[in-house]
Amino acid sequence: MRPATTLELLATPAEVSGVRRALSAYGADVQLCASELVTNVVQHLGEGVPVTVRVWCDDGGRTRLEVTDPDPRALPVLRASVGADEESGRGLALLDALAARWGVAHGPGRGKTVWCELEAGPDGGAAPVVSAGGPGRTATAGRDPR
Repeated sequence: MRPATTLELLATPAEVSGVRRALSAYGADVQLCASELVTNVVQHLGEGVPVTVRVWCDDGGRTRLEVTDPDPRALPVLRASVGADEESGRGLALLDALAARWGVAHGPGRGKTVWCELEAGPDGGAAPVVSAGGPGRTATAGRDPR
């Protein structure tokens, strides 16, 4: 099992590419999900917000990604559809398509953690899950079925 990777940063557009580089060992899907979640913090909370990104693989081969920010009220919303001309709104749709499941957790302190889990692919990297419910959906989006 690979040890957890924890990144403490201030959310800025420049840091998004740094997060992708730092998580390259986890594969493109994890990099994309992390990039989208940190970008959401920049867009919805503003630049310079403190963020913690944490990634680890469990013994069953799943990779878990968590992005924690200090605002418990700004919750992610999966949009039903995004028009071709719209410049934003696709990040959570990408995460939903790639992740086996995802959701939001509120910790004992202030803030929230947006998390997702990706299945291991044949090369050991994260891979999407395809189920009868559609690509990447084994549970209602944004809800932990446990």
